[in-house]
Amino acid sequence: MIDCHYWPTPNGWKISIALEEMGLDYRIVPVNIGRGEQFGPAFLAISPNNRMPAIVDHDPIGGGGPLSIFESGAILLYLAEKSGRFLPREPRARYDVVQWLMWQMGGLGPMLGQNGHFRVYAPEPVPYALDRYTREAERLYGVLDRRLEGREYVCGDYSIADMACWPWIITYKSQGIAMDEKFPNVRRWFDGCKQRPGLRRGYEVGREFGKPGRMDARAREILLGQAPS
Repeated sequence: MIDCHYWPTPNGWKISIALEEMGLDYRIVPVNIGRGEQFGPAFLAISPNNRMPAIVDHDPIGGGGPLSIFESGAILLYLAEKSGRFLPREPRARYDVVQWLMWQMGGLGPMLGQNGHFRVYAPEPVPYALDRYTREAERLYGVLDRRLEGREYVCGDYSIADMACWPWIITYKSQGIAMDEKFPNVRRWFDGCKQRPGLRRGYEVGREFGKPGRMDARAREILLGQAPS
């Protein structure tokens, strides 16, 4: 059994989608990031960066006691290894997936996160930041669109690279991205992934916790300040 310490956000959805797609046994352990639960000592013990998601596998690869892993990219690699799915064994194909996973972790996620912050959550407009991050978001969408030319999925076959990227593309409207007009390959891929039953189940995990992105004043104070409650 895998404990998935989770809240419904793009990074959280990566893992709930992977768990569903891979057919692994898991249970959700909610981490209410709007109430500062990510700063609690129990969570800190498994996620020293105070960020979710994190997992604890009670039947880990290689045996032994429970294994905890933080960082969504590392979790995806581990789950792919455990299940034997969505990460090729052949070295060239394998590192094709790994490099696009790293692209999402180092570029697409962080830059769209900053763009969304200054567009949606900043207390007042910051023109320089809006211009900088909007341009970078569009550049990254362009990278993905070119990659998907002639491909059904990011690396040919469906993989953890798609699971990593798709939840961030959900936010395209709030990112100010004209996806239909400028990035038709991303739109085709996005809609195609959405037809996968496992992905849809993973995306629905945690709906009972509330609408993603909706924050009250206390949640804004905690999340935007990134400080304990």
